[in-house]
Order: sequence, then C-alpha cells, then structure tokens
Amino acid sequence: MDRAEGNAGQPGPAERSHRSSVSSVGARAADVLVYLADDTVVPLAVENLPILSAHELHRAVREVLQLPDIALEVFALWLISPLLEVQLKPKHQPYKLGRQWPELLLRFTDAPDDDVAMDEPSLQFRRNVFFPKRRELQLHDEEVLRLLYEEAKSNVLTARYPCDLEDCEVLGALVCRVQLGPYQPGQPTACTLREKLDSFLPAHLCKRGHGLFAALRGRGAKAGLGEQGLLTAYSQVKEAAGSESEPEATLRSHYRAYLLKCHELPFYGCAFFHGEIDKPAQGFLHRGGRKPVIVAISLEGVHVIDSREKHVLLGLRFQELSWDHTCPEEEEPVLWLEFDGDSEGTPVNKLLRIYSKQAELMSSLIEYCIELNQAAEPTAPQDSTSGPHSAPSSSPPPAQRPKLRRQSSVVCSRIQHLSTIDYVEDGKGIKRVKPKRTTSFFSRQLSTGQGSYTVVQPTDSLEQG
Repeated sequence: MDRAEGNAGQPGPAERSHRSSVSSVGARAADVLVYLADDTVVPLAVENLPILSAHELHRAVREVLQLPDIALEVFALWLISPLLEVQLKPKHQPYKLGRQWPELLLRFTDAPDDDVAMDEPSLQFRRNVFFPKRRELQLHDEEVLRLLYEEAKSNVLTARYPCDLEDCEVLGALVCRVQLGPYQPGQPTACTLREKLDSFLPAHLCKRGHGLFAALRGRGAKAGLGEQGLLTAYSQVKEAAGSESEPEATLRSHYRAYLLKCHELPFYGCAFFHGEIDKPAQGFLHRGGRKPVIVAISLEGVHVIDSREKHVLLGLRFQELSWDHTCPEEEEPVLWLEFDGDSEGTPVNKLLRIYSKQAELMSSLIEYCIELNQAAEPTAPQDSTSGPHSAPSSSPPPAQRPKLRRQSSVVCSRIQHLSTIDYVEDGKGIKRVKPKRTTSFFSRQLSTGQGSYTVVQPTDSLEQG
C-alpha cells in the first residue's frame, strides 16, 4: 500500500452490507464477487487468485460488463469495509491485501480489537480518484455513465457529498426521471413521493421531527417541504429532443446532467478519510473537546467536512495551503493544514490540526495529486487563459478564489467554527498573532507561482511562540 493510492476513509457504500468477495478458494480456482456502485454483483471464476493482480481482475470485470477501454482509466478496484477503504494500484494483489486486512486496520484505524477481528473487506468497482472530472464530459458509453451516476447518487444520498436543499431537489428530480420516467401531471403526487423520499433525497433531509427540539431546528414546521420541492423540480426536468425514438440517448442525457450538477460540488470524486479536530473553546471554563470530521481529498484540493452537521468547515485548493504530517512517538498522528487568514483584521497564518491515524495516507495523497497536476501543466494554459477564474500571479487573492454565490451554502467554509493556531512573522521568528505578514512552517506545498499563497522559506532562527 505504497504512495498515495491507498486511500482510507469513512464508511460509505460499504455500510449497506458486510460482504466478502471471495466465496470459495481451491487449489487453483476461486469464485470472486466484485460489487458495483448500485450494489449489484459481478461474479468471476478466476484461476490462481492468490497471485492475481488488480489489473487482471479489472480487465475481467470490464469484459463481463462489456465496457470500453476508457473504463480502465475511469474506474479502479477498491477494497472496502465499514472500517477502511483502499483504492488498489494495478500491480496490487487483492487476495494478498485481503489477508493483510487486520494489519492495515491496526495501522490506519482506531477500531477496537473485536471489530478488527470481525471486519472483512469486499472488492468494489468504483470511480478512480485520479480521473479528472473534466474528462467525464467526453464520455459517451451509457454503462460507464450509469456506473458513475450510481456512485455519485449514493454519495449524495448518504451525505458524503453535502448539498444545499435546492441542489438536492434538482439531483433528486433527475433520479425521479431515471426511475419513474417522464413527469406526468398528477403522477406522482407529493404524498406518493414521501413514501420513498429517501430514494431521492439524503436521509437527514427526510427525517420528520416533532416537538420543541424539532421546531427549534426548523424541521417540524416544514413537513412536506422536501417532497413538494422535489415534485416541482421533477416537473421541470427537460427532455432531450427526439427522446421518444431514442430512449437510450435520453438516459445518457440524464446521467450526464446528474454528473454535471455534481461537478459543481468541490469535493466530487474525492477520497474520504476519518479524523478529528479541536473544537473552539467555549464557556467560562474554556472547554473545547474534539469534533469528528471527514477529510475529502481530490485532484483539486482538500475539504474538511463536519461529520454530524453535513457541511464544509474548510475548503482549500492546493494553491492556498501548505501541509505536513507528524507521527511523534506515543502521540497521535496529525495532518497539519496551513492557510492564509486574518485575526481581527491582522493577516495571519492559520494552522489546522487534524488528528488521524490516516494522516500519512492523506499527506501522501495530497503530494501525489499535486504531482499529477504539475505533470499536466503543459496543457493547462490553453484552458486557463480564457477561463472565468484565470488571473496572472500578481492578481489579488479574490481573483484567484471567487466568492461563493450563497454564503449560507453547506459547501462554504466556516472558519469561525475552527480552532486554529494563528501565527505571523515578527522579524525575529514565528510568533502567535503579531502584526506583520506571515511565513510558513512547511516547505511542502504547490509551488507553481500561480497561486495566491506566498511563502517565505523557514530558517534556523524560527521558533515557536
């Protein structure tokens, strides 16, 4: 599990069942079960399973599903359980990694021994973290688009992809169209949609509360709002021209529309990791504690998501951060994220500390994503010079990172909800919150000269305040 392609994270699709992928093992042959995003199974009868590579299994799945060659880049094989998720490299041997699963759990999770002993991964065919979402626009094969749609839908419904209600309704309406066919006035009604609302909207938006607590959360008084908004959005789904004579083309258009809407989410296509951050001190005794978070990492950047509240706490492009990870003896591993901010109007460097046994995995994935982006840079200027967000390196930060349209959006950073360590450079070293411009602790960062994050390399004289 070297480099960045071992990706661990929170339970997702694997929550639905606890499944084994090897149903029988003989001297030479074995029946292998590979799970798709819609929870269907591809059974494979393979020879020499113990030495079979992920690449060979991937090819077998493609042959059964009759997928085009591009599927080799779009999808990857994953080992997934409720405790850990690992994207496999082509050279990895899934059977061998499956046998090593308890060791991986002990290394990269805090799971109790009893859970480690009972846990068993399933082999799943999922989107490749390193496949750029811009290339999805070039895909035309219906089955490839369907598999991507099913995976994205699962991530929306399980709130792995936090979405605003209006976006959830648009996405849910497309699911209605795929599952129920073209909208017909009066069919379905809001009442019939309510019966299976969790098939179209995330579960936390479907719960109907009662009493004072529900009223305070603004849910009890709004019963029926979700299904009515969903029904309205369903009625507005546009049909492709000539859809009656080409139903397959119509499905492709709806799969594509769903994916394009998901592309607006900054964490689409991410690998997900589990961690904790410090809560801001509150009350007279300055009690803080910790908050569980999901760290989502993609080719575009890093997002820290509140596991319980289902909203983004911090979103950073690679141009906007420095990072490192530390694994001190007898202490918890930590992933450090450093970014520009302000403290009462004073520009500062903010350090966010993420406690996680997966800090090493996250750090490696960030580094690998940056390397892939830099390798693709020769073709980037042609696209970026005419783009709406392009700007020369001397432009101010707002031109580099446009404001979100909805400041109340769940995808908007909530810096005020973070407990960070704030530093500035005072001329002699790094001190906490002094009125001068910042410097960086870390040398590890994206250094293309195109970002808004400016760093002075640390020297021997730097000291912690």
